[in-house]
Amino acid sequence: MAITVKQYEELQKRVSGGNRKPAPAFLAPAARANFDTILGIDPSLRGTGYGIIRLARAAPTLLAHGTVICPSVWERSRCLAQIAQNIRSVLKQHQPQACVVEGLFYAQNLQTALIMGEARGAALAAVAEAGVPIYEIAARKVKQAIVGYGAAQKTAVARMVQRMLQLNEVPEPDAADALALALAFAHETRRPWLSAPKQV
Repeated sequence: MAITVKQYEELQKRVSGGNRKPAPAFLAPAARANFDTILGIDPSLRGTGYGIIRLARAAPTLLAHGTVICPSVWERSRCLAQIAQNIRSVLKQHQPQACVVEGLFYAQNLQTALIMGEARGAALAAVAEAGVPIYEIAARKVKQAIVGYGAAQKTAVARMVQRMLQLNEVPEPDAADALALALAFAHETRRPWLSAPKQV
């Protein structure tokens, strides 16, 4: 016997006691929205990598990648401004629908952690200004998604990124890491049975 949507909702209310809305067996979280263009960022004071991919049915395609280089003679403040300006330019040109960065790690050297945090903050502030949602994935999960091994070397990740995007050359290390983040994000969000990447 067929029932209407309204009758089904009333039945759910009765079963649940009427006070709370029953959760469906599966509900796609926000991170599983239809993101077609994804920006990956690998922040570093002297070399912030970025990579943008577009998702397609056949395979993801590369839109842009590169590294924001800041010479060692530059003051940190100048580097931070350079990172923010370059990321703003990339955002304006390609208008990604999501951004992904590597999850926070605990460095033994406090000074290194602070500097990395500053570079990360400069990049993410520019993304947040543009209203693009930001997600993070642990480094081990990125390597697992790209190479199939959570402790893979950077060179192995870069080579697999080259293969997945059908590039003529292996990307620069920082750009390769950024592209790996974008590809891993696409991989995670297309598997609805897993928890979604954490939104920053």
